[in-house]
Amino acid sequence: MVAMEHKRKPSWDSKISVSTVSTRRFSRAGTPSSILSSDSDIRFTRKLGSQYRCGCCVLAAFLLFLLFAGVSIYLGYTFLQSELPNDQIFLATFRVTQGDAFNPELADPSTDAFRQRSRSYRDRINLAFRRSPLQMSFVAAEILALDGVEGQDLMVHFDLRFDARYGIIDTESILSVLTRELTPGASRFFANLTIDPGSLEVQESASATSNLALATNASVPEEVVPTTIAPRPPRRCSPIEFTYCKHLPYNLTSYPNLLGHANLQEVNDDIIAFRELVDAECYKQAYDFICQALQPACLNLAGDDEDALSPPCRGFCKEFWAGCGSRLSERLRAILDCSKFPEYADLGSCKSKPGCIRELQTKALSSRICDGVIDCPDFSDERDCAYCREGHVHCGIGTTCIPRSSRCDGKIDCPNASDEKDCLSLAPSLKFLKLQPSDSAHPSRYTDEGYVVFNEKGTVGKICTDNLNNTLPDTEMQSVLQSTAQSLCSLMTFEGVKSVEVRTDEEDGVPYVLMQDPTAAEITFVRAPCPSKQVMYVRCTDLACGIQGIRSKSSPGASKSLGKISGPGDWPWHVALLKEDNHVCDATLVASAWLLTTASCFQGQPKAEWSARLGAVRLSSSSPWEQERWIVGMVKSPVEGSSLVLLKMDRPITAFSDFVRPVCLPSGGPASNDTHCNTLGWAKNRDLLQRVQLRYNAMEKCENVSIASVNSVCTEAVYPTDDCTEEEVAGSPLLCLEADGRRWSLAGVGNWRIACSKSGAERPRLYDQVASNLAWIKSTVG
Repeated sequence: MVAMEHKRKPSWDSKISVSTVSTRRFSRAGTPSSILSSDSDIRFTRKLGSQYRCGCCVLAAFLLFLLFAGVSIYLGYTFLQSELPNDQIFLATFRVTQGDAFNPELADPSTDAFRQRSRSYRDRINLAFRRSPLQMSFVAAEILALDGVEGQDLMVHFDLRFDARYGIIDTESILSVLTRELTPGASRFFANLTIDPGSLEVQESASATSNLALATNASVPEEVVPTTIAPRPPRRCSPIEFTYCKHLPYNLTSYPNLLGHANLQEVNDDIIAFRELVDAECYKQAYDFICQALQPACLNLAGDDEDALSPPCRGFCKEFWAGCGSRLSERLRAILDCSKFPEYADLGSCKSKPGCIRELQTKALSSRICDGVIDCPDFSDERDCAYCREGHVHCGIGTTCIPRSSRCDGKIDCPNASDEKDCLSLAPSLKFLKLQPSDSAHPSRYTDEGYVVFNEKGTVGKICTDNLNNTLPDTEMQSVLQSTAQSLCSLMTFEGVKSVEVRTDEEDGVPYVLMQDPTAAEITFVRAPCPSKQVMYVRCTDLACGIQGIRSKSSPGASKSLGKISGPGDWPWHVALLKEDNHVCDATLVASAWLLTTASCFQGQPKAEWSARLGAVRLSSSSPWEQERWIVGMVKSPVEGSSLVLLKMDRPITAFSDFVRPVCLPSGGPASNDTHCNTLGWAKNRDLLQRVQLRYNAMEKCENVSIASVNSVCTEAVYPTDDCTEEEVAGSPLLCLEADGRRWSLAGVGNWRIACSKSGAERPRLYDQVASNLAWIKSTVG
């Protein structure tokens, strides 16, 4: 008897076994195998019977029928879809009054000026509609023409295309989107432009209308009259009458509110959807946020054309979205867009999340209450302290508060002299200043253009030029205006003057001062009436880089007296990078929309949402000057041996201040003052920002313990023993003081985490040089 040995095929059979297609599905239960084996080496193959051949024919016929049906449907859709209505096309126009102007080159569509400007407006309009309730049917926008009078307002003419298969769009829906986007103070994509809402016109193209009429058997008028927006009445504050939100800490609101309700009746009709969110307990402070959105605080600005709303701050909105966003309807999702809500440092004030002190106590951070450092956006942790009475202004640093009347009184009361700082500044209006937070002696933001305003003992007004007009010839008057503007821009840490002119003041009830002796070396101002209402209007150039604005500008040595623990404003260009709200790396602000860091931060990281937090020195709390941005793009350095990357933020920084401003780039080559360099790290709990003083070292010392690239620079800590509580993360900066003793430049960027360890075992402090990347940085940022 011959024993049959069955051997397993080792590799190919095992690979076939993972296929989703198995030959077993073609065999029927109860039928023998088609392959028979015997004791001999001969194998016989059984042919399929007639019943199997019949089944295969039926299956093949069925497959052919499906193929024919699919081809018929495709051809029918392709050749018959012309019967469907064409895209809806709307023609629109608006006028830009500030931030842009017409020049003759823009009239010719073939010029580069037209192509660049039209692309900018087209992208803004596309973004506005792609993030609106009309996003499903929106196809694209196209700029048709740019016209106007040279040097004056710019008229923008464009069309909007919508796919009619997703539903018929009416003119009112388009006007709603454009009105919301072009409203001053609420715009996301036109924030640096002022557009006249009354100039907005939208009409549907006649050809598109006729096509839609044929498809819907509707009649079309022979002439379409453009739809314009009637100017809304000035906003006025009124008492809160909505009983559901009777526990708000303020008693004035205004309509329309943030959700578009025009009156109290509309709020009551829509309240059920919001009460369901509160009852669902999706966010512990949902009631506070919803009430602040339905009944936003109103600021009664006496003497102004209209009052102003104070909505919830963006951080409050983001926390509400994190808890309740999944429960919101599509309508509420479109309205409650957190990017529309301001930050505390943005234009206008906002209401921060209540309960900051209670939250600090919950985090076991009670020691931060009344410690002299602002940890709450609303200043509540330092407001009602033994050293700070109610109604006083905080100095910004330290345990000192002053009466509002001590601001700019000629006597230094704050330890950092902030009470006598910015007594002359620029502002587009006095209303703008009234909307800014006044809890601190530090302004919430710099302004590079506006009327010259003074602050004297808490009284704010403008500088009148009547005596210059009456006593000085034109040439000498221009010289005085230019020198005054140059001193002012320099005092405000701008590089220089762009322009200075005399304008007629259109505000009422404004206090004025005159220059007592315009030709004197030091100009003094005296209170006086201004019958002609002729005042100074100044435009400054770019903000000076690398300046620690919170420190005394008159003392070059002030930058060298920095402590180890960083205070607010010590390093205003430092940025914490957060991945999914967790601190992972650091970066440095080098331009209004760009950060510089290392590619090491993103190695091995899955796709995630990254954000940047600027102005923070304590990560577990939030100061009024912090700003956050989303990271939307990355550009890697092409320089050999460099791991640097530039990160693009979703919105540029427009609210520069003593606490958020850019650093300088090196002039090229080694640091000009390499004897005074620092890096920034964090305490072991990744909370407190700390400074470590560094000095340059020979590359051989770093190469002995690590692999350096051709772009590396080697450093060592000046006091290594004292830095065991400090930890650097990837992207930490190498900052060196320039020769003038005032400006800091970014000499290098760390590309890995550096922590303290035993003596002699510390990882080398290698940094990627920034100087070799200057051309790439400038071209990318530009």
